[in-house]
Amino acid sequence: MEEQFPIQQVMDDQGNITDEKTLQQIDEELVKKAYYHMKRIRLFDRKAISLQRQGRIGTYPPFEGQEASQVGSVLALGTDDWVFPTYRDHGATLTFGADMVRTFLYWNGRAEGCVPPEGKNIFPAAVPNATQIPHAVGTAWAEKRKGTQNMTLCYFGDGATSEGDFHEGLNFASVFQTPTIFFNQNNRYAISVPIEKQMHSKTIAQKGLAYDLPSVRIDGNDIFSVYFETKKAVERARNGGGPTLIEAVTWRTGAHTTADDPTKYRPKEQGKDVVNPLDRLEHFMKNYSYWYDAWIDQIEHELTEEVEAAVEAMEHFPQPDPSDLFDHVFANPPEQLSEQKQSYLELLGRG
Repeated sequence: MEEQFPIQQVMDDQGNITDEKTLQQIDEELVKKAYYHMKRIRLFDRKAISLQRQGRIGTYPPFEGQEASQVGSVLALGTDDWVFPTYRDHGATLTFGADMVRTFLYWNGRAEGCVPPEGKNIFPAAVPNATQIPHAVGTAWAEKRKGTQNMTLCYFGDGATSEGDFHEGLNFASVFQTPTIFFNQNNRYAISVPIEKQMHSKTIAQKGLAYDLPSVRIDGNDIFSVYFETKKAVERARNGGGPTLIEAVTWRTGAHTTADDPTKYRPKEQGKDVVNPLDRLEHFMKNYSYWYDAWIDQIEHELTEEVEAAVEAMEHFPQPDPSDLFDHVFANPPEQLSEQKQSYLELLGRG
């Protein structure tokens, strides 16, 4: 199956374009947009890790190493499309228009973090594994029935493909030909379990065969491969061609979350040969005369200021209310839940 689904690549590790035809489709606007957003979410991610280590936000799932997969895919969407993220895809949602202050608030335990800006179709981050997949398919079906050209982009990790929601979602999307892109970020680990121990399939892309879905396997650290392959899937969906399964092979540089220690389960040298996607784009920009020192310095300054201002704004909000854990589940809470709430508040000294 690895022969049937080879990894598609446009840009090699040294930033050289391997396909002359694709090079003609790359312009300065796309390059600058890609670099801007990848740099922006990299700064956000590193700041969030620092905040967690200082006790200023809660447990946080880093995404460094997966910036090209998240930015490249979401840049291929239209403004009225939908994004269904996992808990690790806040880089994609920020690129799509999520508010940075609210994104920090989410990881600080405030309910406002789940609310997207007006007019942005961003589903709340799904922490349970794969539950967002049926939601994405259902939304795409609704858009199709309404007669719009809007579509859904659904993110999930390699571990999610072992869940029933994944197979139910692909089957439903196939039967009803929903405009859905199933975007898998194969970072090679489902928490601490390597991919070869949680599935026997050689690739994730091949799983689309059972549902007769167009499937492709791409280099998830190649921003241009991600962008152009996702764009093809978007155009197919808008033209009534139904869903697509994309496997983006990437690498999770750090821990699963800030509560995790990857040295306990990942070999020390594993991943050392992976070229960081931002470094690869920088190589390309220098190779093809898109690197401008003044512009690079300017956006780094602007983005650093944006991140710091978002942190300051987040910390001006009151501390999260523990009652939110209980008050937004049922319209009329059952007795057992009310008792749990009272017990928890008493534990906190607020009963």
